Amino acid sequence: MSEFDVVGVGLNATDTLLLVPHFPAYAGKAPYLQEMMSPGGQVASAMVACARLGLRAKYIGAVGDDERGRIQMESLLGTGINLDHVQLRRGCANQSAYIIVDQSSGERTVFWRRDDCLRIDPEQIAPEQIACARLLHIDGHDTPAVAHAARIAHERGIPVIVDVDTIYAGFDHVLPHVDYLIASSEFPAAFTGEQNPFRALEMLQNEYGMRVAAMTLGAHGALARYEGRFVYSPAYVVNCVDTTGAGDVFHGAFCYAVLQGMPIRESLEFSNAMAALNCTALGARGGICGLDEVRALMARAERRPHPSFATHDTHE
Repeated sequence: MSEFDVVGVGLNATDTLLLVPHFPAYAGKAPYLQEMMSPGGQVASAMVACARLGLRAKYIGAVGDDERGRIQMESLLGTGINLDHVQLRRGCANQSAYIIVDQSSGERTVFWRRDDCLRIDPEQIAPEQIACARLLHIDGHDTPAVAHAARIAHERGIPVIVDVDTIYAGFDHVLPHVDYLIASSEFPAAFTGEQNPFRALEMLQNEYGMRVAAMTLGAHGALARYEGRFVYSPAYVVNCVDTTGAGDVFHGAFCYAVLQGMPIRESLEFSNAMAALNCTALGARGGICGLDEVRALMARAERRPHPSFATHDTHE
Protein backbone atom coordinates (compact mmCIF):
# COMPACT_ATOMS: atom_id res chain seq x y z
CA MET A 1 0.00 0.00 0.00
CA SER A 2 1.29 3.45 -0.93
CA GLU A 3 2.10 5.84 1.88
CA PHE A 4 0.20 8.68 0.17
CA ASP A 5 -2.71 8.95 -2.22
CA VAL A 6 -1.31 11.96 -4.05
CA VAL A 7 1.93 13.92 -4.15
CA GLY A 8 2.08 17.39 -5.68
CA VAL A 9 5.21 19.06 -7.06
CA GLY A 10 4.98 22.73 -7.95
CA LEU A 11 4.04 26.23 -6.98
CA ASN A 12 2.70 27.89 -3.89
CA ALA A 13 2.11 31.63 -3.47
CA THR A 14 0.89 34.12 -0.93
CA ASP A 15 -1.61 36.56 -2.38
CA THR A 16 -2.68 40.06 -1.47
CA LEU A 17 -6.26 40.53 -2.61
CA LEU A 18 -7.90 43.88 -3.22
CA LEU A 19 -11.67 43.80 -3.62
CA VAL A 20 -12.90 46.67 -5.81
CA PRO A 21 -16.48 47.63 -6.80
CA HIS A 22 -15.46 47.31 -10.45
CA PHE A 23 -12.17 47.28 -12.32
CA PRO A 24 -11.24 50.83 -13.36
CA ALA A 25 -10.56 51.90 -16.90
CA TYR A 26 -6.95 52.02 -18.06
CA ALA A 27 -5.01 54.75 -16.19
CA GLY A 28 -8.06 55.27 -13.98
CA LYS A 29 -8.43 55.45 -10.22
CA ALA A 30 -10.86 53.61 -7.94
CA PRO A 31 -11.30 52.96 -4.20
CA TYR A 32 -11.01 49.42 -2.90
CA LEU A 33 -13.44 47.84 -0.45
CA GLN A 34 -11.27 45.25 1.28
CA GLU A 35 -7.68 44.05 1.49
CA MET A 36 -6.66 40.60 2.64
CA MET A 37 -3.67 38.28 2.50
CA SER A 38 -4.45 34.75 1.36
CA PRO A 39 -2.31 31.65 0.71
CA GLY A 40 -2.58 30.10 -2.72
CA GLY A 41 -0.52 28.65 -5.57
CA GLN A 42 -1.39 26.05 -8.19
CA VAL A 43 -0.17 22.79 -6.70
CA ALA A 44 -0.26 23.78 -3.03
CA SER A 45 -3.94 24.73 -3.30
CA ALA A 46 -4.72 21.55 -5.23
CA MET A 47 -3.17 19.52 -2.40
CA VAL A 48 -5.27 21.43 0.15
CA ALA A 49 -8.36 20.48 -1.84
CA CYS A 50 -7.22 16.85 -1.92
CA ALA A 51 -6.70 16.83 1.84
CA ARG A 52 -10.13 18.41 2.38
CA LEU A 53 -11.62 15.49 0.45
CA GLY A 54 -9.88 13.03 2.74
CA LEU A 55 -6.87 12.06 0.61
CA ARG A 56 -3.45 11.44 2.11
CA ALA A 57 -1.57 14.26 0.39
CA LYS A 58 2.08 15.26 0.21
CA TYR A 59 3.41 18.57 -1.12
CA ILE A 60 6.88 19.21 -2.56
CA GLY A 61 7.82 22.82 -3.23
CA ALA A 62 9.99 25.74 -2.17
CA VAL A 63 8.94 28.41 0.34
CA GLY A 64 10.72 31.67 1.16
CA ASP A 65 11.65 32.62 4.72
CA ASP A 66 9.85 35.99 4.72
CA GLU A 67 6.45 36.86 6.20
CA ARG A 68 4.63 35.58 3.13
CA GLY A 69 6.46 32.28 3.39
CA ARG A 70 5.50 32.01 7.05
CA ILE A 71 1.84 32.60 6.17
CA GLN A 72 2.02 29.91 3.50
CA MET A 73 3.61 27.35 5.82
CA GLU A 74 1.15 28.05 8.62
CA SER A 75 -1.74 27.54 6.22
CA LEU A 76 -0.37 24.19 5.05
CA LEU A 77 0.49 22.95 8.52
CA GLY A 78 -3.16 23.05 9.48
CA THR A 79 -4.31 20.76 6.66
CA GLY A 80 -2.64 17.45 7.48
CA ILE A 81 -0.61 17.56 4.25
CA ASN A 82 2.85 15.99 4.54
CA LEU A 83 5.47 18.74 4.21
CA ASP A 84 8.64 16.71 4.82
CA HIS A 85 10.12 17.74 1.48
CA VAL A 86 9.08 21.37 1.37
CA GLN A 87 12.31 23.33 1.02
CA LEU A 88 12.69 26.50 3.10
CA ARG A 89 14.88 28.93 1.18
CA ARG A 90 16.89 31.24 3.42
CA GLY A 91 17.11 34.91 2.44
CA CYS A 92 14.49 34.36 -0.26
CA ALA A 93 11.09 36.01 -0.63
CA ASN A 94 8.16 33.68 -1.17
CA GLN A 95 6.24 33.82 -4.42
CA SER A 96 3.68 36.59 -4.15
CA ALA A 97 0.76 37.91 -6.11
CA TYR A 98 -1.37 41.02 -6.06
CA ILE A 99 -4.87 40.16 -7.17
CA ILE A 100 -7.56 42.68 -8.03
CA VAL A 101 -11.02 41.15 -7.59
CA ASP A 102 -13.96 42.83 -9.36
CA GLN A 103 -16.90 42.64 -6.94
CA SER A 104 -19.44 43.01 -9.73
CA SER A 105 -18.39 39.73 -11.40
CA GLY A 106 -15.94 37.96 -9.09
CA GLU A 107 -13.35 37.94 -11.89
CA ARG A 108 -9.75 38.72 -10.95
CA THR A 109 -6.62 40.21 -12.46
CA VAL A 110 -3.30 38.84 -11.19
CA PHE A 111 0.16 40.39 -10.93
CA TRP A 112 2.73 37.91 -9.63
CA ARG A 113 6.43 37.49 -8.93
CA ARG A 114 8.60 34.46 -8.20
CA ASP A 115 12.30 34.94 -7.61
CA ASP A 116 14.79 32.48 -9.06
CA CYS A 117 15.92 31.52 -5.56
CA LEU A 118 12.71 29.46 -5.29
CA ARG A 119 13.59 27.27 -8.28
CA ILE A 120 13.43 23.51 -7.69
CA ASP A 121 16.08 21.48 -9.52
CA PRO A 122 15.66 17.87 -10.66
CA GLU A 123 18.37 16.52 -8.35
CA GLN A 124 16.39 17.81 -5.37
CA ILE A 125 13.62 15.28 -6.08
CA ALA A 126 14.51 11.70 -5.18
CA PRO A 127 12.59 8.76 -6.69
CA GLU A 128 11.20 7.69 -3.31
CA GLN A 129 9.54 11.10 -2.90
CA ILE A 130 7.37 10.30 -5.93
CA ALA A 131 7.06 6.52 -5.73
CA CYS A 132 5.40 6.77 -2.30
CA ALA A 133 2.09 7.92 -3.83
CA ARG A 134 -0.71 6.54 -5.99
CA LEU A 135 -0.86 9.67 -8.18
CA LEU A 136 1.37 12.64 -9.08
CA HIS A 137 0.10 16.17 -9.69
CA ILE A 138 2.41 18.80 -11.21
CA ASP A 139 2.42 22.22 -12.82
CA GLY A 140 4.85 23.41 -15.48
CA HIS A 141 6.90 26.13 -13.82
CA ASP A 142 10.18 24.44 -12.82
CA THR A 143 10.05 22.42 -16.00
CA PRO A 144 13.18 20.23 -15.62
CA ALA A 145 12.13 19.29 -12.07
CA VAL A 146 8.53 18.43 -12.91
CA ALA A 147 9.69 16.53 -16.00
CA HIS A 148 11.98 14.51 -13.73
CA ALA A 149 9.15 13.84 -11.28
CA ALA A 150 6.76 12.88 -14.08
CA ARG A 151 9.34 10.51 -15.56
CA ILE A 152 9.79 8.77 -12.19
CA ALA A 153 6.02 8.35 -11.85
CA HIS A 154 5.52 7.22 -15.44
CA GLU A 155 8.21 4.55 -15.18
CA ARG A 156 6.45 3.14 -12.10
CA GLY A 157 2.96 3.22 -13.59
CA ILE A 158 1.82 6.09 -11.35
CA PRO A 159 -0.73 8.34 -13.14
CA VAL A 160 0.39 11.94 -13.75
CA ILE A 161 -1.94 14.96 -13.86
CA VAL A 162 -0.60 18.30 -15.05
CA ASP A 163 -1.98 21.81 -14.58
CA VAL A 164 -0.47 24.17 -17.16
CA ASP A 165 -1.60 27.67 -18.08
CA THR A 166 1.23 29.05 -20.20
CA ILE A 167 4.09 27.83 -22.40
CA TYR A 168 7.29 26.87 -20.60
CA ALA A 169 10.57 26.15 -22.37
CA GLY A 170 11.09 22.41 -22.53
CA PHE A 171 7.52 21.52 -21.62
CA ASP A 172 7.48 19.10 -24.53
CA HIS A 173 9.72 16.91 -22.33
CA VAL A 174 6.98 16.77 -19.69
CA LEU A 175 4.01 15.85 -21.87
CA PRO A 176 5.15 12.33 -22.89
CA HIS A 177 4.90 11.32 -19.22
CA VAL A 178 1.44 12.84 -18.62
CA ASP A 179 -1.75 10.80 -18.36
CA TYR A 180 -4.18 13.68 -17.71
CA LEU A 181 -3.55 17.10 -19.23
CA ILE A 182 -5.91 19.64 -17.64
CA ALA A 183 -4.79 22.92 -19.22
CA SER A 184 -6.08 26.46 -19.15
CA SER A 185 -8.31 27.59 -22.00
CA GLU A 186 -5.36 29.44 -23.57
CA PHE A 187 -2.71 26.72 -23.47
CA PRO A 188 -3.84 24.27 -26.20
CA ALA A 189 -4.01 26.99 -28.87
CA ALA A 190 -0.77 28.62 -27.73
CA PHE A 191 1.13 25.33 -27.70
CA THR A 192 -0.18 23.90 -30.97
CA GLY A 193 -0.86 27.05 -32.96
CA GLU A 194 -4.36 25.72 -33.65
CA GLN A 195 -7.07 28.17 -32.58
CA ASN A 196 -9.93 25.66 -32.70
CA PRO A 197 -9.99 24.22 -29.14
CA PHE A 198 -11.34 20.84 -30.27
CA ARG A 199 -8.66 20.42 -32.89
CA ALA A 200 -5.95 21.67 -30.49
CA LEU A 201 -6.87 19.09 -27.84
CA GLU A 202 -6.98 16.38 -30.51
CA MET A 203 -3.51 17.39 -31.72
CA LEU A 204 -2.08 17.28 -28.20
CA GLN A 205 -3.57 13.88 -27.49
CA ASN A 206 -2.47 12.42 -30.81
CA GLU A 207 1.06 13.77 -30.40
CA TYR A 208 1.70 12.79 -26.78
CA GLY A 209 -0.73 9.97 -26.14
CA MET A 210 -2.18 11.14 -22.84
CA ARG A 211 -5.32 9.37 -21.70
CA VAL A 212 -7.27 12.62 -21.29
CA ALA A 213 -6.55 15.97 -22.94
CA ALA A 214 -8.71 18.64 -21.35
CA MET A 215 -9.06 22.35 -20.73
CA THR A 216 -10.86 24.40 -18.11
CA LEU A 217 -13.18 27.08 -19.49
CA GLY A 218 -13.81 29.33 -16.48
CA ALA A 219 -17.48 30.23 -16.27
CA HIS A 220 -18.23 27.83 -19.14
CA GLY A 221 -17.01 24.67 -17.38
CA ALA A 222 -14.54 22.16 -18.83
CA LEU A 223 -13.94 20.25 -22.06
CA ALA A 224 -12.09 16.95 -22.40
CA ARG A 225 -11.11 14.55 -25.15
CA TYR A 226 -11.19 10.91 -24.06
CA GLU A 227 -11.18 7.73 -26.15
CA GLY A 228 -11.59 9.72 -29.35
CA ARG A 229 -14.65 11.66 -28.16
CA PHE A 230 -15.28 15.06 -26.61
CA VAL A 231 -16.96 15.41 -23.24
CA TYR A 232 -18.25 18.82 -22.21
CA SER A 233 -19.26 19.64 -18.63
CA PRO A 234 -20.97 23.02 -18.06
CA ALA A 235 -20.08 25.06 -14.99
CA TYR A 236 -22.41 25.26 -11.99
CA VAL A 237 -24.18 28.56 -11.36
CA VAL A 238 -23.27 30.03 -7.96
CA ASN A 239 -23.03 33.46 -6.40
CA CYS A 240 -19.49 34.16 -7.57
CA VAL A 241 -17.46 36.26 -5.13
CA ASP A 242 -13.91 35.55 -6.35
CA THR A 243 -12.62 33.26 -9.10
CA THR A 244 -9.09 33.17 -7.64
CA GLY A 245 -7.91 29.58 -7.21
CA ALA A 246 -10.87 28.00 -8.98
CA GLY A 247 -8.63 26.18 -11.44
CA ASP A 248 -6.32 24.95 -8.68
CA VAL A 249 -9.26 23.53 -6.73
CA PHE A 250 -10.63 21.99 -9.93
CA HIS A 251 -7.35 20.11 -10.28
CA GLY A 252 -7.41 18.92 -6.68
CA ALA A 253 -10.93 17.61 -7.18
CA PHE A 254 -9.89 15.94 -10.42
CA CYS A 255 -7.07 14.15 -8.57
CA TYR A 256 -9.69 12.81 -6.17
CA ALA A 257 -11.96 11.77 -9.03
CA VAL A 258 -9.18 9.83 -10.76
CA LEU A 259 -8.26 8.01 -7.57
CA GLN A 260 -11.93 7.15 -7.01
CA GLY A 261 -12.19 5.73 -10.53
CA MET A 262 -14.98 8.11 -11.59
CA PRO A 263 -15.95 8.08 -15.28
CA ILE A 264 -14.67 11.09 -17.20
CA ARG A 265 -17.99 12.94 -17.28
CA GLU A 266 -18.53 12.56 -13.56
CA SER A 267 -14.91 13.58 -12.94
CA LEU A 268 -15.46 16.85 -14.81
CA GLU A 269 -18.78 17.51 -13.10
CA PHE A 270 -17.34 16.82 -9.65
CA SER A 271 -14.35 19.07 -10.33
CA ASN A 272 -16.56 21.85 -11.72
CA ALA A 273 -18.72 21.71 -8.60
CA MET A 274 -15.79 21.97 -6.21
CA ALA A 275 -14.30 24.84 -8.22
CA ALA A 276 -17.67 26.64 -8.21
CA LEU A 277 -17.94 26.36 -4.43
CA ASN A 278 -14.48 27.86 -4.05
CA CYS A 279 -15.70 30.91 -6.00
CA THR A 280 -18.31 31.67 -3.33
CA ALA A 281 -15.70 33.13 -0.94
CA LEU A 282 -12.68 35.42 -1.17
CA GLY A 283 -9.24 33.92 -1.58
CA ALA A 284 -7.59 31.11 -3.50
CA ARG A 285 -8.73 28.58 -0.89
CA GLY A 286 -11.60 30.55 0.59
CA GLY A 287 -14.41 28.21 -0.44
CA ILE A 288 -12.77 24.77 -0.46
CA CYS A 289 -15.46 22.36 0.68
CA GLY A 290 -15.78 18.71 1.56
CA LEU A 291 -17.43 15.85 -0.22
CA ASP A 292 -20.94 16.38 1.18
CA GLU A 293 -21.08 20.02 0.08
CA VAL A 294 -19.79 19.15 -3.39
CA ARG A 295 -22.36 16.38 -3.87
CA ALA A 296 -25.13 18.66 -2.61
CA LEU A 297 -24.24 21.33 -5.16
CA MET A 298 -24.16 18.76 -7.95
CA ALA A 299 -27.65 17.65 -6.97
CA ARG A 300 -29.28 21.07 -6.82
CA ALA A 301 -27.39 23.71 -8.77
CA GLU A 302 -28.32 25.20 -12.13
CA ARG A 303 -25.95 24.79 -15.07
CA ARG A 304 -25.75 26.86 -18.21
CA PRO A 305 -24.15 25.00 -21.12
CA HIS A 306 -22.24 27.07 -23.64
CA PRO A 307 -23.64 26.19 -27.09
CA SER A 308 -20.25 26.27 -28.81
CA PHE A 309 -19.02 23.45 -26.58
CA ALA A 310 -22.26 21.57 -25.91
CA THR A 311 -22.87 20.86 -29.59
CA HIS A 312 -19.53 19.04 -29.81
CA ASP A 313 -20.18 16.74 -26.85
CA THR A 314 -20.00 13.35 -28.56
CA HIS A 315 -19.42 11.11 -25.56
CA GLU A 316 -21.89 8.28 -25.24
